[in-house]
Amino acid sequence: MEITWYGHSCFRLTERSYATVTTDPFDSKSIGYSALKLKSDIVTISHDAPGHNHADAVKGASHVIRGPGEFEIGGVFITGVATENGDAGGKKKGSAAPRNTIYVFDYDGITVAHLGDLRQTPTQSELELLGTINVALTPVGGGGGLNAAKAAEVISLIEPNIVIPMHYATPAAKLSLDSLGKFIKEMGLSKPEPQPSLKVTRSSLPDETRVVVLDYQSN
Repeated sequence: MEITWYGHSCFRLTERSYATVTTDPFDSKSIGYSALKLKSDIVTISHDAPGHNHADAVKGASHVIRGPGEFEIGGVFITGVATENGDAGGKKKGSAAPRNTIYVFDYDGITVAHLGDLRQTPTQSELELLGTINVALTPVGGGGGLNAAKAAEVISLIEPNIVIPMHYATPAAKLSLDSLGKFIKEMGLSKPEPQPSLKVTRSSLPDETRVVVLDYQSN
C-alpha cells in the first residue's frame, strides 16, 4: 500500500483492488496548504474542526465516517476508537472539546492508525481496541494534539513498526504548532530525509520502530 501526506493531518491511503481512504481533509483557507483536489472512496473525520472535517474537498467518496464503530468497505476493515480528551477540552467548565476518533485501517493484514487530534495517552482499554499497529500517523506539534514528549510516550505504548509524524509546523501551515525538530530530538534521532510517499509491504516492515518523514504534497 502507499501512504501520501497532503499536510496537517490529511493522508491518502491507496492499494490496488482496495478502497482508497482520505483522512481528515482540511479547509485550506483556515489551515494553509494547497486546496485539496483528491478522489477517494472513503473519508474519515477524526473530529469536527475546519482542519479535519472538510469532506467536500474529496470527490467520489461513497462513505464519510465521522465517529467510532467497525466498518468493512471495499476490502478495507476500519475500526474507529473514541478517545478521551481530558481536562484540556474544558470538561470541568462544561465546554467539552471536540470528540476525537482514532481510526485503524486494515489492508489485508497491514494496519495503519490515524491518531487524529489525540491529546493524551490512550487508556488501556483504548489501546486494546486499537490492536496491533504497523504504521502510526501521529500528531507531534501540539496545538490541540500531542506535543513532542507526549507523542514519544504514546509511540512507546503502541509500539508501531513505522511512525509518520503529522500536525506540526511547516512553511505552508497557518496554525501555531511546534516544529518537527522537537519531536525528532525527543526521539533521539538525527533528522530523517523526507520522502514524497511511503510504500508499505509486510516484508518491508522494520523490526524496530522507525520514523519516516513525508513531504506534504500539493495535488
